[in-house]
Amino acid sequence: MKDKVLEILTEIQPDFDFKQNINFIEEGMLDSFDIVNLVTKLDEEFGISIDGMDIIPENFYSVDSIVNLLKKNDVE
Repeated sequence: MKDKVLEILTEIQPDFDFKQNINFIEEGMLDSFDIVNLVTKLDEEFGISIDGMDIIPENFYSVDSIVNLLKKNDVE
């Protein structure tokens, strides 16, 4: 799952290295448009529907936080 998340992030923003252990939002790697795009791609890829209440910056700070969001939506 983590590799697929990295692949999707790289599709959205190919200029950044998302393997770094930094806050993607604070570092300007993801903006609000990118997050909307990411949510759409995650929904499609994993066959889920991420709740609007879960679309908060904290859930998109890192690959691990995105993976945790997917796990919350029953993705294994």
